[in-house]
Amino acid sequence: MDKPLIETTARHHVIFAIVTLLYWTSLYTYVPILSPYLLDHLEIGAALTGIVLGSYGLVQVLLRLPTGIASDRLRKRKPFIALGMLTGALSCLLFAAGEQPGWALAGRAVSGVCASAWVAFTVLYAAYYPKYGVGKAMSTISFFIVTGQLIGMGLSGWLADAYGYKATFYAGAIAGAAGLLLAYAVKEPAGGVARNPIQFADVAVAIRTPMLWRVSILSILAHSVLFITMFGFTPSYATSALGASSWQLGLLSFAFMVPHAMSQLLSGRIIAPKIGTWTTIGIGFVASAACTVAIPFADSMPELYVTQAVNGLAQGLHFPLLLGLSITGVAAGKQATAMGFYQSAYAAGMFIGPFFAGWVNEFGGLEAGFWLGGAIAAVSLAVTIYYARSHERELKARAE
Repeated sequence: MDKPLIETTARHHVIFAIVTLLYWTSLYTYVPILSPYLLDHLEIGAALTGIVLGSYGLVQVLLRLPTGIASDRLRKRKPFIALGMLTGALSCLLFAAGEQPGWALAGRAVSGVCASAWVAFTVLYAAYYPKYGVGKAMSTISFFIVTGQLIGMGLSGWLADAYGYKATFYAGAIAGAAGLLLAYAVKEPAGGVARNPIQFADVAVAIRTPMLWRVSILSILAHSVLFITMFGFTPSYATSALGASSWQLGLLSFAFMVPHAMSQLLSGRIIAPKIGTWTTIGIGFVASAACTVAIPFADSMPELYVTQAVNGLAQGLHFPLLLGLSITGVAAGKQATAMGFYQSAYAAGMFIGPFFAGWVNEFGGLEAGFWLGGAIAAVSLAVTIYYARSHERELKARAE
């Protein structure tokens, strides 16, 4: 019988879940107010705002694959989890240190260092499940991601309204510090889970899987849309065009994140097994394209809430499926490397999306950035259809 690489109890799963929630809470406590903070409070302009927002992804492009390689070679995940919690707290403190663009850029860049540690979380949690349970593990951990983001983003509006912008940064630092303390209770065998340390010559083997490249490209496109919209300029549209308060930005986050969390939990467990993985991914991109283009047509906050609720639901469909596919067929000792490649790749979308949207917004207004996001989602659908047909042909060829 297929057994997990790490024998765990319910207690170990609970500890891991809490650490994961604190990690994402620390990273996202200030996200709903970040673009309004940069555009309206610091008044740095749309182009520079795009650079600050995009620095989060750029750092991950540089660090996530090396992090995966280092984790595999050391056969350790916990030190990287602890590093993620530490840098998450530090990034929030940098934001709080001063109200100048340099502090904001430094804070967002260090948050990219924090996010680069996510590769260790995903691979360690996958080891808590048998091989046939990887899809379930990825759906569960995707639910943790969104729940932690929801907690942080939900706190953001209330804290900013009641105590000012800096309160959101300090709350994130507290969450990071708490997660750092609890990280030492996360279950990992003393000798790690990889049987042999990965060699640099093995890196090419780990990232040569065609499926890894396919899902990486799709994830770049998906994250470009996400970081143009809810994690990018949608809050700015709410404040500048609709006069939203910080409290209403918190509600906007809930409108997006609650459906996002539920669809991520159900996607790999219920929806994809019934209608197919590629069909589920394609539906997500179709709905995401429509909702992104609809954002500038929202004339009130209730209308914007609706667009974001459907958008959250749509974007939650494909992320856990792409995540699970990224390590399908990859040996356990090379999974962190494959995951590091995948996460480095999609981090490019976190940079590309807001960076180009920032420049487009500079000349065409916020509406132009949302049209760009809708176009990217439409292209993603076309790519999904192409990959689905290619995969089907490959399966038929193997059967013959």
